[in-house]
Amino acid sequence: MSPMSHRTRLAFAVGAVAWLAAAVPPAHAQSDLHLLEEQAIRAAVAKVAPSVVRIETVGGLERVGRVLVNLGPTTGLIVHEEGYILSSAFNFIQQPASILVTLPDGRRLPARIVARDHSRMLVLLHVATEQKLPVPQAASRDEMEVGQWAIALGRTYDQPQPSISVGIVSATERIWGIALQTDAKISPANYGGPLIDIRGRVLGVLVPLSPQRQAGEVAGAEWYDSGIGFAIPLCDMLPRLPTLIAGNDLHPGLLGISLKRGDIYTTPAELAAVQPGSPAYRAGLRAGDTIIEAEGYRILRQAQFRHVLAPRYAGDRLRLVYQRGRSAESQRNEVTIELVDKLVPYEHPFLGLLPMRDALPGVRVRYVYPDSPAAQAGLAPGDKIVQLDGVPIQHADQLRLLVANLLPQAQVVLQVQRAGRSLTLTLVPGRLPTDIPAELPPAGLEPPPPVEAPVTGLVELAIPEEPNACVLFVPENFNPDVSHGLVVVLGAPGPIDREALVRRWGPLCRSHRMLVLACQSAEADRWQPTEAAVVRKAIDQCLGRYPVDPWRIAVCGYQAGGAMAFVVGTQHVDRIRAICAVEAAPPPRIRFPENDPVQRLAFFLAYAEPSPAATALAPLAEQLQAAKFPVTRIPLGPQPRDLSDEELAALGRWLDALDRI
Repeated sequence: MSPMSHRTRLAFAVGAVAWLAAAVPPAHAQSDLHLLEEQAIRAAVAKVAPSVVRIETVGGLERVGRVLVNLGPTTGLIVHEEGYILSSAFNFIQQPASILVTLPDGRRLPARIVARDHSRMLVLLHVATEQKLPVPQAASRDEMEVGQWAIALGRTYDQPQPSISVGIVSATERIWGIALQTDAKISPANYGGPLIDIRGRVLGVLVPLSPQRQAGEVAGAEWYDSGIGFAIPLCDMLPRLPTLIAGNDLHPGLLGISLKRGDIYTTPAELAAVQPGSPAYRAGLRAGDTIIEAEGYRILRQAQFRHVLAPRYAGDRLRLVYQRGRSAESQRNEVTIELVDKLVPYEHPFLGLLPMRDALPGVRVRYVYPDSPAAQAGLAPGDKIVQLDGVPIQHADQLRLLVANLLPQAQVVLQVQRAGRSLTLTLVPGRLPTDIPAELPPAGLEPPPPVEAPVTGLVELAIPEEPNACVLFVPENFNPDVSHGLVVVLGAPGPIDREALVRRWGPLCRSHRMLVLACQSAEADRWQPTEAAVVRKAIDQCLGRYPVDPWRIAVCGYQAGGAMAFVVGTQHVDRIRAICAVEAAPPPRIRFPENDPVQRLAFFLAYAEPSPAATALAPLAEQLQAAKFPVTRIPLGPQPRDLSDEELAALGRWLDALDRI
């Protein structure tokens, strides 16, 4: 609330307590305060109740993944007197054949979906009625503060009054600025209903949400009744109603940039890549520029910029100030950019080589892919790339980012050193390969053994406040002076078979310089989507303790573990560079990210043709390829099974080559 309303409310509360203390015996004062609270809550609910409707869906799916979605009636909120109702997209993911809305006066009317908000996961419904419907009052943004009363309403029972759950607003500006958070207990019955304040004004519409925006409509639903609930401020949605009423969907606004890797809470908003043809590229932004102001807000850290960008929709105009160069006299530029709902799928340019993993200036070539642009230009193993288009090359990461910022079909000039000679090679980059090298040479010179022998073998990882067991296998030839790949192995629900883990993955770890992390599900019979956050914590713990190459982090799984690998990989694209799924399809309605110049993602899909997984994986592979992701498909023959030793060895080489350029 505003400072004045706080003072008024505080004065009222102090006066009420003083009056009670004087007029009522002390033993009764507290009970009378509770009675006043109860009366205030009842009055607030009664004020909004005529605008809260019951929604029933008929037909469609009963489950989306492991989440039950067709459990009965849900809730909606009238937002326009002509019969328009907002509800949560979660209530309609089962694709119902029909929708029925029961108004508070008892009328039961058919409804249709008019439009969807794909950013905030809302749906606008319409019922045809000649009677004007009651519309609640929306609380304004400046009257929403942490600690104020928050009352969650739902109408799923055939009763005069809605169901009630009371709590407080526990946070504002959550999910990157689009939602309020409440500790009032929220369940699927509440989704689509209002969160109101003690004065009977609507704070927001209740929805399940996840910080991973690409996680889809079911994201966050597993947190119900946990004390973590979210609501989309109604005052934010009212200006968008005309667009939705006109039948136009709302989509998150896309700019077309990738920020430099680092801690988003400390790293400046420096651009690592700008996608060619994107709004940002057309406005003149380029890799190396740093955003220092957005919509009048000073931007010092990436998280601040994300808070400004994430709430905006496609079609919105975003005013940016960026700096080119790092000196005090660096050029300062101001642009206004219109955001879009989709980008032309980005395709990673590919020179056709694997780099050596050493710290020498320049990039030594470890391997050249046959028939690649590099091979056709004459590049050979052992060559050292020292310049690309006149830019001196210090290390592989720099070369990789320069290549990521190339225009499609752009010709590049490499300056190469070979046996004391300097060569100039010209080539046009191609596309990332999907085939697996038959063999790979060593990735660098063998370093001297460490002074102090490291701990190897199976290392138990304790994840604070989590019941999941996690174990890391560190091979006997581990050297802390060498970067290693990290493979996250997600098995069937239940205990980790440690002996089998070492027996199966040990040879690959030794030959390809990899660490293997295995995580166990909390429940013996299933993985929960929320456990993706536990896996992320385990990965981050490994990154803090071991020399892990960020370009070679993969998540792999067989059957149920493979389905979970899709969840982990798509929710944590800032960490995961590859998803390997064997006889496993992704959970329904999972959202795959856009192909990104910096956060590369590759897929290894193995399945038998007649298996249940093939029904989903074959079209998925085509969908991913259309989005320009590199997809390697491994046929497993006539019967569903796990990878053979030979196929696992091929997977090892595939993982070893994820740092290709």
